[in-house]
Amino acid sequence: MDKLVIEGGTPLKGRVRVSGSKNAALPILMAAILLDSPVTYTNVPRLRDINTTLKLLNILGMETSFEDGAAVVKPGAGLNPEAPYDLVKTMRASVLCLGPLLARLGEARVALPGGCAIGARPVNLHLTALEKMGAQFDLDSGYIEGKADRLRGAKILFDQVTVGGTENLLMAAALAEGETILENAAREPEIMDLAEFLNACGARITGHGSPVIRIEGVESLSGCEYAIMPDRIEAGTYLVAAAMTDGDLLLENCPMGALDAVCSKLREMGVSIEEAEGGLVRARRGGELACMDVTTRPYPGFPTDMQAQLMALMCVSSGAGTIRETIFENRFMHVQELVRLGAKITVTSQSAFVRGVPRLTGAPVMASDLRASASLVVAGLAAKGTTEVARIYHLDRGYEAMEVKLQALGARITRAKE
Repeated sequence: MDKLVIEGGTPLKGRVRVSGSKNAALPILMAAILLDSPVTYTNVPRLRDINTTLKLLNILGMETSFEDGAAVVKPGAGLNPEAPYDLVKTMRASVLCLGPLLARLGEARVALPGGCAIGARPVNLHLTALEKMGAQFDLDSGYIEGKADRLRGAKILFDQVTVGGTENLLMAAALAEGETILENAAREPEIMDLAEFLNACGARITGHGSPVIRIEGVESLSGCEYAIMPDRIEAGTYLVAAAMTDGDLLLENCPMGALDAVCSKLREMGVSIEEAEGGLVRARRGGELACMDVTTRPYPGFPTDMQAQLMALMCVSSGAGTIRETIFENRFMHVQELVRLGAKITVTSQSAFVRGVPRLTGAPVMASDLRASASLVVAGLAAKGTTEVARIYHLDRGYEAMEVKLQALGARITRAKE
């Protein structure tokens, strides 16, 4: 198992390219199940979750290749409806094959998902919605078993906003008979990217990016060439890293249109973020950093996936502030690790009260999930002395070559064996 060893205290300087979005790429890759001809994806990040998804597509009967940021997926001789536990347990997004399999094959057998231990993320919203389209489900030995004749369009009101549920239903409805209307749909940029991809393949989807999405089912979908959107969470993480280390970074391929809530809070704290020539975004500390209050919300609110990184920045800012987490009930596991670095944080229920300190001090810490890993890395970059971040397999699920990118910016960071 690998760890990252960080000698903190060096300001990050230089230019860094934001990779393709993991959270957009995973459902868009799964959508290949719906297609009757090959598809080429570009700007695909090289991540553990991407490799897991391609392995799953192979098991489902498709042919895949991945080289230099481009993935090609071809329909195989015949689709297999089963997504096995050995793969699904490592990546929650595997459940996104459920809707496409039901739409294309009329059956699916998908293991109940795993992934980061950040709280309950039940799939009941997916199943209830698919049942309204004519699917029937049983739970057998830890597997969701679904069957359907051709899915039928339906009006679906989600009880709560669900990104995965919206993605599964978008894909299922694309080949369903008639019109499907999704109300209280998720509005994330990654949802919009999935809908744009499906439309490029021949789907008829409107309203994506709003709470009401309409999908007119078609008989078939064909492959195309499609570029995955840049990763807004990776970009946000580098914006935080620039401010934490008192650095000066230029971000290439930065999706500013998807970062309004993040940039607003960072600017409120004293971070300078401005668009530069050539489509670059410049990030640096604009003055003394100050804590503030933030509440995580579904898009277009402040993203839960940036909560841990923002908390790390607050740890070295003046004053005090409160972070309220409303998306996941168990997403403060990084708090105790930040405290090991000298942070002053108190957690009460779903809120964390942070009082800034002049400086963090390096120590051994352990990552509990993907974004917690990122928060500990940026904290280690700003800390005095040596920080060792263990269990970085979480980090490798969502950040492409992070230590390599950071080394190019002047960070003293190396990968080693635990």
